[in-house]
Amino acid sequence: MSSIPTSFPASTVLGYPRIGPRRELKRALESYWSGRSTRADLDRTGAGLREQTWRQLAELGLAGLPSNTFSLYDHVLDTAVLLGAVPARYRDAPDPYFAMARGTDGLAPLRMTKWFDTNYHYLVPEIDADTVFKLDASKPLGEVREARALGFETRPVVVGPVTFLLLGSALDRLDEVLGCYEELLGALAAEGVAWVQLDEPALVGDRTAEELAAVRVAYERLGAVAERPGLFVSSSFGELGESLPVLAGTPVEAIGLDLVRGSVPVADLGGLGGKIVVAGVVSGRDVWRTSPERALAALGALRASQVVVSTSCSLLHVPYSLADEAELEAGLRGRLAFAEEKVAEVVALAEARLRGTAEHGGASPGPVEHAGVLLDHDEHEPSVALLPEPVPVEERSPYPVRAAAQAGHLRLPPLPTTTIGSFPQTGELRAARAAVASGALSQADYERRVEAEIERVIRVQERLGLDVLVHGEPERNDMVQYFAEHLDGFAVTRNGWVQSYGSRCTRPPILHGDVSRPAPITVRWATYAQSLTTQPVKGMLTGPVTIVAWSFVRDDLPLRDVVFQVADAIREEVRDLEAAGTSIIQVDEPALRELLPLRRAAQADYLEWAVAAYRRATSGAGDRTQIHTHLCYSDADQILAAIDGLDADVTTIESARSGARILGAVSAFGRGLGPGVYDIHSPRVPSADEVEALLGRALGALPVERVWVNPDCGLKTRTYEEVEASLANVVTATRRLRSTLTT
Repeated sequence: MSSIPTSFPASTVLGYPRIGPRRELKRALESYWSGRSTRADLDRTGAGLREQTWRQLAELGLAGLPSNTFSLYDHVLDTAVLLGAVPARYRDAPDPYFAMARGTDGLAPLRMTKWFDTNYHYLVPEIDADTVFKLDASKPLGEVREARALGFETRPVVVGPVTFLLLGSALDRLDEVLGCYEELLGALAAEGVAWVQLDEPALVGDRTAEELAAVRVAYERLGAVAERPGLFVSSSFGELGESLPVLAGTPVEAIGLDLVRGSVPVADLGGLGGKIVVAGVVSGRDVWRTSPERALAALGALRASQVVVSTSCSLLHVPYSLADEAELEAGLRGRLAFAEEKVAEVVALAEARLRGTAEHGGASPGPVEHAGVLLDHDEHEPSVALLPEPVPVEERSPYPVRAAAQAGHLRLPPLPTTTIGSFPQTGELRAARAAVASGALSQADYERRVEAEIERVIRVQERLGLDVLVHGEPERNDMVQYFAEHLDGFAVTRNGWVQSYGSRCTRPPILHGDVSRPAPITVRWATYAQSLTTQPVKGMLTGPVTIVAWSFVRDDLPLRDVVFQVADAIREEVRDLEAAGTSIIQVDEPALRELLPLRRAAQADYLEWAVAAYRRATSGAGDRTQIHTHLCYSDADQILAAIDGLDADVTTIESARSGARILGAVSAFGRGLGPGVYDIHSPRVPSADEVEALLGRALGALPVERVWVNPDCGLKTRTYEEVEASLANVVTATRRLRSTLTT
């Protein structure tokens, strides 16, 4: 029998960013996809990034190094490949992995949605009766060997069997999948691996008796494998709740707890005392420095055979390092910790705990400094500034009244066509933005280039025959960062990139103070675009929930209060757009589902204030002003009643990527709805027939007078060649269907 380890390294992290400190992976992926480089070139970049990460973590003093956290696209997709869950239609593609991720000319990609309550997108496993599970352990074994050749012993990280099957809605296949995991454990043991990490974040949500029984079966069975590494089952994003005693009653040696979003388990929980507890006391979800007093108190309150200091989740969700952020105000910068600084905090807390145990009889030690990071920082006191007295909110007229006024004013045809907002961000635009930031291009010259791009976008849409136009957002680097740059209370970073999906990255702003709008933000560009055409041009805004969700948010006010501050700023922008003559204003809320608490008990309260914030942001708009909203890639069918409650006149929503599954829930939706007919996260161009089929399904679920025609999401990530071909097919399909309505 193999020797199961009885101790765990004193410090570790659950995962690390993988895009590269300078987004090297993004550039390598896009070069490979475009044919400018080979798969061997891409693999060399990946190997270099893995080596860089292991060396960095070791230099910071981290005791337990993870492996298999790197991915060329998505760790859930990697798990599907590991288990052989590759649908047959992809197997003959030149590169099946990226065919599943991005699609090909003849193949749509796998469905994509949000990873629990984060802004990271994962690919949903497709598991059906034809799926035959077969282990391919080459990736985790390869990374173990790769790290060992560099002198590092690592702990492979794999999505756990229960979470993987819950994501794929296939828990009934547990027995087959466990066979693969048993084989994996044997292969890792034969490789001399001491520990394996099985990530089970699904266990922090509400789980049924059947699902809890599956957890018990899974880990009793895996724990019974004779030749295996130690089993470390990690959790993230909340408390394990009813799953904890189930896990504690199985033979797993180590359990990971999120002690940032969760609390220390009560002493009488039973079974945990004999386990190793990997304590997530350093947040992997925000950029604020860790309070050593709170972290050490939580560590000291745990009762276990060994307590290990770790992060609450993978550091995938934060930027790499503060080293590039010298332009941040010093007081704010001193309160921040990115991935590198958080690793230093983990190591320093572990050393403090060990020194406290050795020198103070278990008492908490004093201030600790490690790797230049002073842990004993001054915590800022909770804000005592009160929100201003609420401005009276003017409720809009009932929808039928508004719909009649808008129909008379806008005079749109049946099945009106539009896009979500952004058009391709060209290299020339990005270069011009960088040039004006560096002083190489004057602001006036930059604005002339933006005007020229807006005119180009308007003319393209007119030529294609779209009904409601957009200005394309060429002046915006990102839909949230742009507003953060124009609102008080935010700071933006130079290199604070975070992976959203695949090669796509965002730079979340840092919301650190009270929010206000010093001046109009979008009115100039909206009115310029409208001056170029007689067709309606939408004003484009980001909603308050999304601005907050896609920022790193201050932790000294309740989230609701922060969102309401942002809502008041957006409300001022809505009023100014309307006063400037904008007839259609879109206020996007793609993060509405994302922020939904994982536990049902907290969901109703969240949805109540989130909906109220949106209605506050759009209140006061006149009956003739049509308010649109947009949601995408987030299982929005689960909160359709709340979306209806936003009271937007038109909702555009992702549908094409997910196979039109939203249509099964929209029969009672009472307003305009545009289920997407074009998946913009794939380079493939949908045919007119494909679009027409999707539109036909929409018309089968909704009355024609409420159906809009649009892509799944904005077009920023695509090329003009792809966009023009796709939108031409969208317009062709729409006109075909219109002709059947008038004959």
